[in-house]
Amino acid sequence: MMEWKNELSALLNIDYPIIQAPMLGITTPEMVAAVAEKGGLGSLPVGGLSPDRTRELIRKTKSLTAKPFAVNLFTNGVPDYSRADAEAMQDFLEAFSKENQLGFERLSLDALRFYSYKEQIDILIAEAIPVVSFTFGIPDAESMTALKQKGIVLVGTATSVQEAVLVEKAGADAVVAQGIEAGGHRGSFLDDEPLPMVGTFVLVPEIVAHVKIPVIAAGGIRGGSTIRAAFQLGAKAVQIGTAFIASQESLAIASYKTALPKAQVTDSALTRAFSGRWARGIRNQFMDTVEASGLKIPPYPIQNSITAGLRAKAQQADRKEFTNMWAGQASAGAENRSSADIFLQLVAQAEGL
Repeated sequence: MMEWKNELSALLNIDYPIIQAPMLGITTPEMVAAVAEKGGLGSLPVGGLSPDRTRELIRKTKSLTAKPFAVNLFTNGVPDYSRADAEAMQDFLEAFSKENQLGFERLSLDALRFYSYKEQIDILIAEAIPVVSFTFGIPDAESMTALKQKGIVLVGTATSVQEAVLVEKAGADAVVAQGIEAGGHRGSFLDDEPLPMVGTFVLVPEIVAHVKIPVIAAGGIRGGSTIRAAFQLGAKAVQIGTAFIASQESLAIASYKTALPKAQVTDSALTRAFSGRWARGIRNQFMDTVEASGLKIPPYPIQNSITAGLRAKAQQADRKEFTNMWAGQASAGAENRSSADIFLQLVAQAEGL
C-alpha cells in the first residue's frame, strides 16, 4: 500500500502529494479545482498576467472549490535586448505568416508592457492564497517576507543543485526539482551556468542530499511506477503537467490534444523559438523554421510578445504547426478525460503497484 502522508502533504493540507503543474495557456480554474477536489494540489499559473486578470482567475477558482490550491508566479525581470534583433525577428515572422496565411501584426517595441510579480503579491495576500510557487528565479526578500508573515507556504523551482540551495536559502518551504524531461519552460535562473541538462531521477536524489526542505519531483512523471520511483529517491511529492494537457479542462487546441499521445519520446525538443526562454515542446514547422533562420532570438519576454499574436491566430484556426505544443518526454498515454479522472488514475496506479 502506498503511504501518501508525509510532512509536505501535511504542510500543503492535501491528501495526496501530487501537484498538477501550473501551465500558462493550458491550465484553467476548472482544472485546478478538479485536482484540488480530489485531494491533490492544483496550481493556477498567473505569471506575467495583469493584477486584474490575476484576481479574476483566483476568484474563479475559489468559486469552484473551497480546497487549498497554489498560485504560480514568474519572477523574471525584463532583460536588456537588441532592438535590431527584435525588428529582424518581426520582419522574418511577417514574411513567414504571409507565406502560411496566418496574419501577423507588428508590435511597437516601445508600447510593450510587462507586469511584474511584485504587482501580484498584495492580491495573493488579500485573497489568502495558502501556497505560492515561483519559477524563473526567486522573489525579492521583501516579497518573500510579506508572504511568509501571512503563513503562506512558498515553493521554489530548481533545475540544478546550485539553484535548489539558493531557493532554500531564500526561505522557501519546498523546492521543485525539474528534470530535463519536463515539458514547457525550464525553471533555470542562474545566468552564469550552462543550461542544466540533468534528468529528474538523477537530479532528485542530488537535491535531496543538499537541502533540508522537502523536494518535489517534476519531469517524466506519468504513471504509478514513476510516482513510486520519485518517492523512493527521496521526493516528498511529484508535480505532473503533461498528463493534464489533453484533459477536458485544458485550453490546448484540438490538434495539440490529438498529437500529444501519439508523440514519441524523441519528438519533443528544447527550443527558444516561441518565447525566448528554453522550453520543451513537440517539434513543428514554426520551431524548425525559426531555428533554421539563423536569426538571433530575442530573450524572454520579448520574443514571447513578438510571437503571441501569430500563435493566437494559429490556435484560433487549430493549426498546430504554428503554435507552441509544450510537452514533456513522457507524453504517451495522455488522454482526453476529465482532470479528476486523470488524477484518480494516477493515485490508483501508484497504489496498485
